[in-house]
Amino acid sequence: MVKFGYTILYVEEVEKAIEFYENAFGFSRRFISPDNDYGELITGETTLSFASKKLANQNLKDGFLESNLENKPFAIEIGFITEDVGELLQKATSFGAVLVTEPTKKPWGQVVAYVRDPEGFLIEICTPVE
Repeated sequence: MVKFGYTILYVEEVEKAIEFYENAFGFSRRFISPDNDYGELITGETTLSFASKKLANQNLKDGFLESNLENKPFAIEIGFITEDVGELLQKATSFGAVLVTEPTKKPWGQVVAYVRDPEGFLIEICTPVE
């Protein structure tokens, strides 16, 4: 059996990234490594993790594309489900998320908004799909 365990975002400062997600979305940290190059948040069944760009460079010898707010977001997003998109959107932007798209009701009834975190990663904030 295969299970989706975690997504890892490569960031400048693991502690700073974890603090943003704790404050903006209310997640709790599982741990941060002693050398501050890897950390995890408790987010439900799938873990959201962070690795320093330094560690990523050690693991990926050919390098990688770095996320930042100056460039368009990658063609991938992380999604957070909430009953109140507007409230969570306001909280996230108050802690530094950058608004991309205001809440929009989709034809299937779901409300969806988009922000980018301080490192430029794209986040969907949405209601559950009914």
